Amino acid sequence: MRIRRRTRITIAVVVVILLMLAAAFYLRVKAPPEAARLLPESDGIVYLNLLPLRKVSHFDQHPVAHDPDYQSFIDATGIQFERDLDAVAFALHRMPNPAGPNGPVAFSEVFEGHFDGRKLTHYLEGLATVQESYAGHTIYSIPSDGRTVRVTILGYDMVAVSNTPSAEQIHSILDRYRSAALPFSGSSLLTDHYEEVPLLSLAWGIGEIGLPFGDSGEVSVMGIRLPVNFDSMFIASVRWTGSLHLRVDEIAQTEEAAASSAESVKALVSFVRNAQGLIPGVTDADLKPLLDSIQIEHRKDRATLRATIPPQLLERLVVPGKLPSPVTGKQ
Repeated sequence: MRIRRRTRITIAVVVVILLMLAAAFYLRVKAPPEAARLLPESDGIVYLNLLPLRKVSHFDQHPVAHDPDYQSFIDATGIQFERDLDAVAFALHRMPNPAGPNGPVAFSEVFEGHFDGRKLTHYLEGLATVQESYAGHTIYSIPSDGRTVRVTILGYDMVAVSNTPSAEQIHSILDRYRSAALPFSGSSLLTDHYEEVPLLSLAWGIGEIGLPFGDSGEVSVMGIRLPVNFDSMFIASVRWTGSLHLRVDEIAQTEEAAASSAESVKALVSFVRNAQGLIPGVTDADLKPLLDSIQIEHRKDRATLRATIPPQLLERLVVPGKLPSPVTGKQ
């Protein structure tokens, strides 16, 4: 009897432990990536997981003509982003004065990868005009084109950068870093919309659709004005399931606005299919499989675009011809 009782207790303990491990794994899978959770409040977020993208496109194996500032960065730190960067998360902050030094949008970024902390610290110390201690970390303030770029080394594999007018955003990243173990911590944008990002997406974006395209209250692509509200929300993702699948959802204010957007995008796709030489270095034959795969639908307050990205097209698009300095941000 005692042996049976002990056996039942042991089995019960093992089952409880397995359930706890399964719950922890589920929470981690469903939670936003840590680099994205560290970002401050913002108008938009873009996340790239470069490890699988590197395997698919092999962009790290192609020679790159580096910007002089970026080459100087490589020489001083030994860090080459196309080789050493594993993931990056960007927060987009709309600026009240688009004519200011930051332009219409400022950025906060968290880089995750392989860094030599000693060399990077020495490099930052040589550039910084001001150093601030906050939450046990050093923030390096670097002047660049009339703005201040703030950089801090979060850990052995993580660096944060922000070029916002104040230090509030870099402070927020450091505050979040102290509680990064909480799987569902993060900005309100993640809380409200991350659950709609398809599981295991390699790249995704959440935010106001107007941010990447313009600052005049309208959205234009290749000179074509789209009837999309400037403050419309978008959720875009790229996922690998044997091939790369692109999905973009626009969440409009009304069903009529979503229907109008869907029709305008259909017209734009039709125009692109008949145009030639749209992207330098990419042939029309490379683009055709992507354009042929595009499907657009309207459902209630959403307009959705789906497409399949051929690996050879991705390889052409992600091989950069010229990279900016990752610290100063100069193009």
